[in-house]
Amino acid sequence: MSPKIPLLALVGPTAAGKSELALQLARELGTDIISVDSAQVYRGLDIGTAKASAAEQKLVKHHLIDLVNPDEDYSVADYQRDARRVIASLWRRRRLPFLVGGTGLYLRAVIAGYAFGEKGKDEALRARLEAEADDRGTEALHQRLGRLDPAAAAKIHPRDRRRIIRALEVYALEGSPISRQVEDTQKREPPYRLLLYGLTLPRPQLYRAIEERTERMLAEGFIEEVRGLLEQGYRRSSPGLQILGYRQLAAFIAGEMGREEAVTEIKTQTRRLAKRQLTWFRRERNIIWLDRTAGPEGIVKKIGDTAKEIFG
Repeated sequence: MSPKIPLLALVGPTAAGKSELALQLARELGTDIISVDSAQVYRGLDIGTAKASAAEQKLVKHHLIDLVNPDEDYSVADYQRDARRVIASLWRRRRLPFLVGGTGLYLRAVIAGYAFGEKGKDEALRARLEAEADDRGTEALHQRLGRLDPAAAAKIHPRDRRRIIRALEVYALEGSPISRQVEDTQKREPPYRLLLYGLTLPRPQLYRAIEERTERMLAEGFIEEVRGLLEQGYRRSSPGLQILGYRQLAAFIAGEMGREEAVTEIKTQTRRLAKRQLTWFRRERNIIWLDRTAGPEGIVKKIGDTAKEIFG
């Protein structure tokens, strides 16, 4: 069996300052950044996802951003496949793979080697299930899932249409419940040698950073970015326009919300997102937490020195 590939990861809540530190750290280590962000995979969603600027991308190459259009689906399984490919490619060139972001499920899919099904997706089947949900209600599909895969149904909210449909799709295509993927994952050895850091801030400072970043995004043209996507013909129901911030501003542009109401909603929901991210990452057993108030130089040195010592 070949030795496991080493993997460095820096995660944490939104607005904690991961991107700034990651740029410095990637340059220190002579490597690239692999994005772990479910919003940055969409082309054209730049300002509202805090995507690296063109200048920053010239300094350090960023992988797994701008992969699909706003009206296209991109699953966790898609991310796992693409991340594995990039990780292997970087290591073949003796560059330390470096994951950076805040999407916990994406991180887990990579570091735990989630066992996804082999059949992918079936758009026609999804369309039929969507139509059935429109006709009979999402709860009816959840009841069916409860009969086919009780373990999955117990973990999925009865109105979480997307996850219910995916679970039913997996059962139809694979002939086995989606919950079995979890069981198979638990039997697997972790695929990488992981060094995992979590970046955080005291809650008042984190919330202030969220407020300030939201205002900065608006000043940089966030509303105009959303308006441009709508003018290109993307629907508000498109996956990319369902993302936090884009959803609220699309409602404002449509006249369904006032500007102040939309901005307040963005800030509130972003604070809630940060809390969920912290809860998720705190479940990672081997995570090393770093307080962002310690200053970037010390954090970069600590992570860089440890990575060099462990991985060579």
